[in-house]
Amino acid sequence: MAKIYTLNFWLLCASSFLFFSSFSMILPELPDYLASLKGQEYLGLIVSLFTLSAAISRPFSGKLTDRWGRIPVMVVGATISGLAALIYPLTTTVFGFLLIRLLHGFSAGFKPTGTSAYVADIIPVHRRGEALGMLSMFGTIGMASAPILGSWIFLNYDINTLFYCSSLFSIGSVAILFGMKETLITKEPFKLSLLKIKREDLYESSVLPPSVIMILTTFSFGTIITLSPNFSGFLGIENRGLFFSFFTGSSLLVRIIGGKLSDKYGRIAVLRFSTFWLFISMIVIGFSNNTTTYFVGAFMFGIGYGLNSPTLFAWAIDLSLVKNIGRGISTLFIFLEVGIGLGALITGSLYQGVNERFPFLFVGSGLFSLLAFLLLLTKKR
Repeated sequence: MAKIYTLNFWLLCASSFLFFSSFSMILPELPDYLASLKGQEYLGLIVSLFTLSAAISRPFSGKLTDRWGRIPVMVVGATISGLAALIYPLTTTVFGFLLIRLLHGFSAGFKPTGTSAYVADIIPVHRRGEALGMLSMFGTIGMASAPILGSWIFLNYDINTLFYCSSLFSIGSVAILFGMKETLITKEPFKLSLLKIKREDLYESSVLPPSVIMILTTFSFGTIITLSPNFSGFLGIENRGLFFSFFTGSSLLVRIIGGKLSDKYGRIAVLRFSTFWLFISMIVIGFSNNTTTYFVGAFMFGIGYGLNSPTLFAWAIDLSLVKNIGRGISTLFIFLEVGIGLGALITGSLYQGVNERFPFLFVGSGLFSLLAFLLLLTKKR
């Protein structure tokens, strides 16, 4: 184990923890912040704009990861996240806020692509699922703890202090990266021609199967992160970060186990269980009428998502050519962001502040995970 999990791997995990914490800590308070700018009707754009810009940046980050290097791409992503957090306090209009969300999304388009490719470089294929589960565990710890921390900072200080803390976490993520060794062997110096995207840079066709499952299952995730703050308020929960912590906390518990199981029994077997479980969890959440059932549903959703995510990334890396790992990962991320963006945009637009629509929106989103399960039944292990 010591030969596989090196110092560089643990540094990568620490950087990932800080990065995911940086943008997760502000999520529970963004709906009210947008409402304070008189932009309640644009609720669905909080997440969808973020994921849209992340998806647009993926072909660039995939190409740069394969040509320029894993670490430079990660540095660019984390730096953009820190800068965006510093700009939020300067905005006073809905348009300005939405423009910053677009900018902030580029960070998610770069940092995770370089991170996943770095893991593929240093971990043997027979331990890939386990290592990706371990890495995602650190990101999940950040996503589980940061929303509670963010809401606490907001309740005890103010929204601007929350944005500054978010930026500080991103800066810490960048600082760690400078202590790591680059793993791309045939590295090219940066030049503007690397930003010219050709047709083959847009999409890696070999990773279509996991990409389809990704877009179907992340539709529910887009719904969760968009509507759960409002649903929490509807149920009388003051700290809206608690829901995020329940589902990311349970996700944390299963990520390493799920990765090991996918290494041993195959990606398809694990995904069949996780996709069906996601469907059931969305039903539980949608019909919750008290905090206990609501948090049980959040815990269940985290289990399904925690099994799903590292397994899909391991499957995509399995299918990618070595020279195109960055492109393969970026393709999977594009489908992830499109799924989250559509879930956020559609359900956020349909919600319109009408609380009676919660069951319909959550269960309707869960049907996409059921469709993913049915597609996986047609695949051979």
